[in-house]
Amino acid sequence: MIKFVVSILLIALLSFIGCLFLPWWTIAIAAFVVSALIPQRPLLAFFTGFLALFLLWGGLALGIDAANNSILSTRIASILPLHGYSILLILVTAFIGALVAGGGALTAAFLRK
Repeated sequence: MIKFVVSILLIALLSFIGCLFLPWWTIAIAAFVVSALIPQRPLLAFFTGFLALFLLWGGLALGIDAANNSILSTRIASILPLHGYSILLILVTAFIGALVAGGGALTAAFLRK
């Protein structure tokens, strides 16, 4: 349980710092490195990376959305097939980031085997 929480925190922290200076796909590298250093079973490693980035990107997107009163996200959600619901756009954004990080963590877990 401790490894799970530490992995989530490290992935989120490294992803946040990495995305400040490097491209967005650095989240996969951060999840890979943490999962390679902290051994976990493949399914748990995927879930760790997935949850860390879902919370991080979802929280960041929600903060940005709240800062501009949902103006931009509502307009983008109107263009996409989301019927103008900004919360769906935030969930889709968080889900995409979570899949990328989960894939990076899962790759490291399989390479450790």
